[in-house]
Amino acid sequence: MPAAPLKTAFDRATEALAADHRLNPLTRKAYQASWARLADHLNTLGIDSSAAVDDRSLRRFLAELARAGQSPRSIARHVSAVKRLLGFWQQLDLDCPADPLLLKAPKAARRLPDAPDVEILTRLLDGPNGSTASPTDKQHQTAARQRAVQIRALRDRCLFEWLYGSGLRLAEVVGLDLTDFDLAAGQARVTGKRDKTRIVPVGRQARAAMQDWLTARREWDRAGTTAVFINDRGRRLSARSVQLRLNRASRQAGLDAPLHPHQLRHAFATHVLESSGDLRAVQEMLGHESLSTTQIYTHLDFQHLMGVYERAHPRAMRHGRDKTGDDTPSGDKPG
Repeated sequence: MPAAPLKTAFDRATEALAADHRLNPLTRKAYQASWARLADHLNTLGIDSSAAVDDRSLRRFLAELARAGQSPRSIARHVSAVKRLLGFWQQLDLDCPADPLLLKAPKAARRLPDAPDVEILTRLLDGPNGSTASPTDKQHQTAARQRAVQIRALRDRCLFEWLYGSGLRLAEVVGLDLTDFDLAAGQARVTGKRDKTRIVPVGRQARAAMQDWLTARREWDRAGTTAVFINDRGRRLSARSVQLRLNRASRQAGLDAPLHPHQLRHAFATHVLESSGDLRAVQEMLGHESLSTTQIYTHLDFQHLMGVYERAHPRAMRHGRDKTGDDTPSGDKPG
């Protein structure tokens, strides 16, 4: 394979990247940023062609990132970008001795999902929402604007019920079409990562919220769109809009911190696992390819069990604290 000047090799890979329409624009942007940083590193080493990029130069690049304070997760993203670069060079028949299989990312500590408890979600889903307005607000609103607020509230409640009730990803819920669910059967067909589909159960509350929303949705459906969740112009709701609506609903519910859509998915997995203990079923419902991805929720479940144990078992309680929660040592209680 012919060698190419380093700048030419990067330019040709960038052209191939732009032609790959399957990639998310943010992923494409992240790859380009990583490639620019790698190019600077290779230039510093005096490397001027793709044929001089070897395993050692790439390992030095990762070491440089670590010295600069990059987290293991950030370094892993750079590794992914470099592997994609080497893949493009191979497709373009550019000479490069570096082996992408030898490029390893450091192991990152797995962070436990931040799953809100049932009480918080009850406050979000059953508390006040945008359908209510103060008398002062109503005096300054037209009937049409008041109706828009009511419709928006029905849509938002349905969104949140489906995120939590079926454990959907944000992209999955905004991607739902009208033909994707059967409320009578209590199930929905969801398109997840890498266009893989799965069937998820739909609970009673989520079905009721969907029926309310579909009735109101007709008033906004001007273009006959197939999207389930639309805005007041009849267009499919964006993921960013859902984030903003959940943030607003969190404030209205008086929560200490705004919730993110993925936290509702975490809560779904945690609460189902706590109640059933069926890890395989949770894996299927979440659409995880590997059981190890789902197993992180067992840590949350174990934390829950430990909390119950420490509150309930006499030998696990703090010294000098009995079942009633009285800190007075046993035998010394006032008569």
